[in-house]
Amino acid sequence: MKLSKKIQEMAVFIEFLASAGLAIFFHAVLHNPQVAYSIFGIGILLSLATYLLREDIEKTRRVLVDQYHQAHELTFALAQISDPECQVRAQELLAGNKRTILMLQQGFIPLDETEFYLEGAKCSDMTQHRIKAVDPITTGWLSRGAMVNFYQSNLRALDRGVAITRIFVMNREELSDPDVQKILMIQHTDDIEVRIAFRDELPTTANNLSGRDTNSSYDFAIYDDQIATEVFPQSGIYFGRKTGQPVNVERFQRLYELIEHSAHAVAVEDDQIRLASEILKSAA
Repeated sequence: MKLSKKIQEMAVFIEFLASAGLAIFFHAVLHNPQVAYSIFGIGILLSLATYLLREDIEKTRRVLVDQYHQAHELTFALAQISDPECQVRAQELLAGNKRTILMLQQGFIPLDETEFYLEGAKCSDMTQHRIKAVDPITTGWLSRGAMVNFYQSNLRALDRGVAITRIFVMNREELSDPDVQKILMIQHTDDIEVRIAFRDELPTTANNLSGRDTNSSYDFAIYDDQIATEVFPQSGIYFGRKTGQPVNVERFQRLYELIEHSAHAVAVEDDQIRLASEILKSAA
């Protein structure tokens, strides 16, 4: 690097001496001062131009070298791993990171369980008009701290006048379970619009759109039609993800509409949550 700088400085000096020598020759020997001044001026300008060009080339070279090292930093680090078992482990970590980067490229932010419910609570606190949610039926609503705190943010949203619709996805036999009834009753009493979608009634298009089968849980929420959060159907490093990209939120909107179309309204009869359609049938 220092040698290259020295060569550049010497080249500029040599160019200056050459133009000055020619100028002196024309002025002193050929007695043509006008040409001498022209040669000297042109020589100075050429020296300056070539100096600036070399500086620009050197600057570009440094940037390219830095970018090359940054782009291949991980490759160089992997190449330094000599132990075969460590190499396999490194490749596994790299594959996981690739999946995470791909998710980020698609506009999704991966979240662990605590981060997921914290982000959900923040979104709920910022919502001004509507929360649309689809959830599996789980006892965690009443016992797990993260979910309880998330539900408290839902109650704060209700106090601000936010409308909340929550569609619980379940199997038919689960509706009569006492714990399930308790969860449904609490949310219904808190003025959340509770609806129920049975798994065997979910349309095939909803399964294709979500990329899941009918045995998987549907667990996502849409806040003011601007932000969506979703729990991953399979356990892994991350618990769920969040997105604010319009194209992603629109996909969740479409999935919600399909599930909502198959969902049942509920009502209370004899201190039990029942399907409104069944209550009307029995009354008739």
